Amino acid sequence: MFTRITSLLIIGFISSPWVNTWAESATSNTNSQTNSQTNSQVIYLVRHGEKELGPNAGKDPQLAKAGKARAEQLARILKGVEIDAVYSTDFTRTRETARPLAEQRGLPVQSYDYRKLKEFAVDLDQAGDRILVVGHSNTTPEMVALLGGEQGAPIRESNEYDRLYIVIRDRGQVTTLLQRYGKDSRQHHVAELSQTQ
Repeated sequence: MFTRITSLLIIGFISSPWVNTWAESATSNTNSQTNSQTNSQVIYLVRHGEKELGPNAGKDPQLAKAGKARAEQLARILKGVEIDAVYSTDFTRTRETARPLAEQRGLPVQSYDYRKLKEFAVDLDQAGDRILVVGHSNTTPEMVALLGGEQGAPIRESNEYDRLYIVIRDRGQVTTLLQRYGKDSRQHHVAELSQTQ
């Protein structure tokens, strides 16, 4: 509960006009990186929400009920942020995760190729000041690293859906914040296992 409340406070802080001053003075988790922008840029990166499982899910599964709730929660958390662009890989589960925020902001969900992450990272330099990127358990940490941030431990593919990276790029410096949002996805996984046993 404390972590979720802290996340809301931090995200509110990130969306405030004085993020430039804060980002300039922040020293933890900071790496040097060349950034052609003169303004600060904040990129929010998440893995898609919980997906449908089982033999009927198919090769491109939709979000499960828990994943849809998580997508709505993400939109609520980022409601006060002036998002300029929303990006998703071209899979149903990632598009469905991005859709609530995109619709709320009146933005299209733009597709990117998960096989060309280096090129996409370069494209993000000119994509706007506040961006949401929805990816996968393997591509999201890789994107964080390509943006100059710290990816942390690998995302657990089987049950970790609540990680929210906030990558702040300001005047050649990169600061990475790692937060959790929505319901603890490990609880969903435990409930799922108990139902199948």
